[in-house]
Amino acid sequence: MSGESVRPNVVFVLGAPGAGKGTQCERINKEFGFVHLSAGDLLRAEQKRETENATLIRDCIKEGAIVPVAITCQLLLNAMKESQHNNFLIDGFPRNKDNLDGWNSTVGDRVNLQFVLFFECDPQVGVDRCMKRGVSSGRTDDNPESLKKRIVTYLENTMPIIQHYEKIDKVQRINAVRTPDEVFGDVQKLFKSLISSN
Repeated sequence: MSGESVRPNVVFVLGAPGAGKGTQCERINKEFGFVHLSAGDLLRAEQKRETENATLIRDCIKEGAIVPVAITCQLLLNAMKESQHNNFLIDGFPRNKDNLDGWNSTVGDRVNLQFVLFFECDPQVGVDRCMKRGVSSGRTDDNPESLKKRIVTYLENTMPIIQHYEKIDKVQRINAVRTPDEVFGDVQKLFKSLISSN
């Protein structure tokens, strides 16, 4: 976040576990220079440090529960400030109404929310992808039990957030069941048009 006068541009990236959010964010970063901030990665990194929040974050991740919003917002704000860039993808956030309310009250107008990039994917397809990824990812939440909880959390808590943003015409839906290249074809069109309009 370079200088307080310029408000950073933010794109929220949402979708079921295994929808390909991380993969697409990497490609957007490479081609369009948007800094990829994964709420999950920031939380996973924080839990490895010896901070007072680490144990709380560890327990939430293990249970497939959502970490208190104040912690997540602070980690995201810190990462934006440290990056010295102005365009950000925030991956896997906001995941529920509490996240949304917390973001609006702590960050709100300090950023320009461009849109919510929603990777639409059948939850079962996502679960299968996560199980394959779990073989090599080392992620503690890529297992059947955590995934079941994560899918419930996604359907009950995250889908209403997507619906909220749809009502204010801020959602771009992408069919994420296809190959990463096919998905990225649609993503490219979206970001080219965003960059030309800014």
